[in-house]
Amino acid sequence: MLSSIRPPAVAGLFYPADPMVLSAELASYMAQAQAPLEQISNTIPKAIIVPHAGYIYSGLVAAHGFCHIENNKHKIKRVVLLGPAHTLYLQGCAIPASSHFSTPLGKLTINRSDAAKLAAYDAVTISNIPHREEHSLEVELPFLQHCLDEFEILPILVGDIAPELMAELLELVWGGEETLIVVSSDLSHFHPYDEAKRLDRQTCQKILANNCDISSEQACGCRSLNALSLQLIRHNLSIAQLSYQNSGDCITSYAADKNRVVGYASFVIS
Repeated sequence: MLSSIRPPAVAGLFYPADPMVLSAELASYMAQAQAPLEQISNTIPKAIIVPHAGYIYSGLVAAHGFCHIENNKHKIKRVVLLGPAHTLYLQGCAIPASSHFSTPLGKLTINRSDAAKLAAYDAVTISNIPHREEHSLEVELPFLQHCLDEFEILPILVGDIAPELMAELLELVWGGEETLIVVSSDLSHFHPYDEAKRLDRQTCQKILANNCDISSEQACGCRSLNALSLQLIRHNLSIAQLSYQNSGDCITSYAADKNRVVGYASFVIS
């Protein structure tokens, strides 16, 4: 396969396009979110759940998840990313045909052997089209580049697929301590502030209870979350919530609209 690089689609929109500004912003979020060492030093996370909005909205919430992987930066060599497709309807899931994703911080190699393993299944499409303008996976990449050393990625956009089948596909690339699973999802969309908090509290309780019936109204990454919940049961893993806020909590004046907010939460699984 010829080498091809998927360029960033939302740099300058969801996060800074200037690498120095981006690095400084990431460092600021990570410093604010840093968990006490006693909470993270003895546990190697298998997965994190983080939001995917613009950094001014959800960057700090996401950082609460990513700060749990920094202590294992030398061990994590492969990151499997799951996120929803926003720009088109997708049956099954889609892995890019590209060889690399790029961000302002550099390019990341896509693990083609894992892609080929999943491509043997009818539910998996190899195509750049669903990934071309998609932000749900891209916004996680600068955080990963900031937190980890050398690693490869497997970016999977998850569309209309049963949780049991998605869990089986995820099991094929589950790996060991060298593999981190990143599930990208926001919570409720466009409810008034207090209602959003109530709805999101219920959704977070479902996530913590390993329910696999989360709906798209509760979380846009519901299909990834439902598949992950089955994997947590299969591998006897535990989950903890790290952070929650919504776009109405933003300190930026134009972002703090409390009439139509989007919810964000982060979790760690180990």
